[in-house]
Amino acid sequence: MMTNSTGPLDGVRVIDLSTVVMGPYAAQILGDLGADVIKIESPADTVRVGSYRTTPGMTPLNLNVNRNKRSVALNLKDETEREQALKLIDTADVLITNMRPGALSRLGLNYADVAQRNPRLVYAHAQGFRGDSAQAGNAAYDETVQASSGLVDVANRALGEPVYLPTIIGDKVSSLTIAYSVLAALVHRDKTGEGQQIEIPMTDTLLAFNLVEHLAGHTYEPAEGPTGFALSMTKGHAAVRTKDGLACVIPYNPKNFRDFFAAAERPDLAEDPRVNGDAIDRVDNEWLTEQIAACAPALTTDEWAEVCAKHSIPMAPVLELDRAHEDPYVREGHLLDTVEHPSEGAIRTVGIPVKFSATPGSIRRLAPLAGQDTAEVLAELV
Repeated sequence: MMTNSTGPLDGVRVIDLSTVVMGPYAAQILGDLGADVIKIESPADTVRVGSYRTTPGMTPLNLNVNRNKRSVALNLKDETEREQALKLIDTADVLITNMRPGALSRLGLNYADVAQRNPRLVYAHAQGFRGDSAQAGNAAYDETVQASSGLVDVANRALGEPVYLPTIIGDKVSSLTIAYSVLAALVHRDKTGEGQQIEIPMTDTLLAFNLVEHLAGHTYEPAEGPTGFALSMTKGHAAVRTKDGLACVIPYNPKNFRDFFAAAERPDLAEDPRVNGDAIDRVDNEWLTEQIAACAPALTTDEWAEVCAKHSIPMAPVLELDRAHEDPYVREGHLLDTVEHPSEGAIRTVGIPVKFSATPGSIRRLAPLAGQDTAEVLAELV
């Protein structure tokens, strides 16, 4: 829902000198929280390439990562326009970029260059690999990061195929990491007056994210078992088919399983010794997964929802994305409200998922046309 209210970052200025998703999504999050975000962009940003409804460049992806920003079109290879960009950076609290280090150095936009002019600046540099590694200058895409972080290995071992997760998880996890890192650096800056550079390598970020549970037996030295979180790696670990649809039904403890099997009218399984001990033995995970799938068609999704709520069994219907806007939970949370875009007409915009009791975030501007705010923003430098 559109609003004019400000958020906890009111008064913070962010320069978004990034492309595609990782940097822009992070900057949008800060904008949702009240920051004044100025996006410096060139016509080459691939987020503006693809399908669009009305106006060239106004793609669905662009609409979903560039709201709450003002767009300034500057050619950084032009000396005059590059100096205008530097003057904007002089006014900023935060700069976010995912340009490669070599390009930043050639343009005089690396941290050392801009920190001389603005020592209080929080400079967040996101890239595929660590700047001090042999891969520092390599191109990185979400798929390569999924591979280099071990995520593809997990998929191959669990599913038998080295598939990529069907979402750009490396970009989006890195976006969240950029956002919380910037906020931490702002707290430090406000205490000390000192800006700093933050490096956010996608590979390191997703590797750390992946290993929280998947380091498993290799947490110990020497290793006490293999890597891989046992439940997630269970063969057949998936949503199940109910009498009329798909649902996630995840009994976690012996009582959950007994109640589930009783509801499916399988007393033989409810009495099985494997679900009548103090805990579930992980060696039984695959067998139990098979039984859940076999029993689920006994009831409809709604009937399972009622049973699982009664017995505190974790359960959720599978949300069909094409119908997400009709889902009561989504509607009540304003997670896919329809708004009127100045150039694109009616669009659905993804809501802000975090709720603040005193300083709520807000959607104050929908994604701009490329360069539409150039004159306004540059006039503020005078």
